[in-house]
Amino acid sequence: MRAYRLNGATAPLKRVEEVDPRPGPGELLIDLKAATLNYRDLIVRESRYGADQRADLVPLSDGAGIIAEVGDGVSPDRVGERVVIGFAPRWSEGPFSTARRAGALGGGFVDGVLAERIVVPASGVVRLPDDWSFAEGAAYPCAGVTAWNCLFGGRGVRPGDTVLVEGTGGVSTFALQFARAAGARVIVTSSSDEKLAEARKLGADIGVNYRQTPDWGLRAAEIAGGEGVDHVVEVGGSGTLNQALQAARPGGEVSLVGVLTGFSGEINTSAILMKAINLRGVYVGSVVDLSAALRTGVRPVIDEIFSFEQADGAFERLRSGRHRGKVVVEIAAA
Repeated sequence: MRAYRLNGATAPLKRVEEVDPRPGPGELLIDLKAATLNYRDLIVRESRYGADQRADLVPLSDGAGIIAEVGDGVSPDRVGERVVIGFAPRWSEGPFSTARRAGALGGGFVDGVLAERIVVPASGVVRLPDDWSFAEGAAYPCAGVTAWNCLFGGRGVRPGDTVLVEGTGGVSTFALQFARAAGARVIVTSSSDEKLAEARKLGADIGVNYRQTPDWGLRAAEIAGGEGVDHVVEVGGSGTLNQALQAARPGGEVSLVGVLTGFSGEINTSAILMKAINLRGVYVGSVVDLSAALRTGVRPVIDEIFSFEQADGAFERLRSGRHRGKVVVEIAAA
């Protein structure tokens, strides 16, 4: 089978020919059709996982395809099923743990989905809706599940809530769509008026340009009526978290999921304490979470589809920051 492996932070991906994997007991062989990229994939490619990453890893965590073969103990009727693979396919359900994180595809020491075939546990996939494309399914495992977990894994967004979503990347776009589907009011931030206009087309009620409004946290709180928003999807990390805490109402929830501005910095712990804010770290979710996210019926936004031979171009598109929605690699024709 054809596959790509990492080849250094600045070198092109290394295309290789490898022996087809075979499913063992309780496993599935998936013919992959599409994969999508996340910001995490740039971190992995640039070796920012440090000692916890294998240098020649097959990258990417998010894939969808067709069950081609089953191992012992799995019904042969599943052959031909169209499926989405869980971000960590051995994390079928239950709470987060270090062991479950270690099984995440395309990071650390576990090969990912930028290949023609992969073997995963039979419990590690979710059936793809019949009328969805493989690209749409592959958009979900990391960004879609993360956004769903941000909004519904804690207190839970309710009709009439106000949700602040930072940016217009993969997680943020999903969060906007999920929040609107749940009946929430949505405020979106971006440095681009053009991207804010696109967010409004997806259902955002108000857009705030954070370059024009540096105190965007305070502005979001004012928009929400002065007390603050009910929920913040925080994708920036240390450089934006204090603004998120300013935006949140007393007793509100901030879901910390991204590190776009870095891993460390001064945090206003007083705001967390005095406003009794629930600050949640979110690390994607289980296969059960993937199933719940897909059941919302929210169709992902697809930015651009690259062929398997153009995999490096997909990385460049993501790195440019000009994408709107998910960047896709078509591994094989449907």
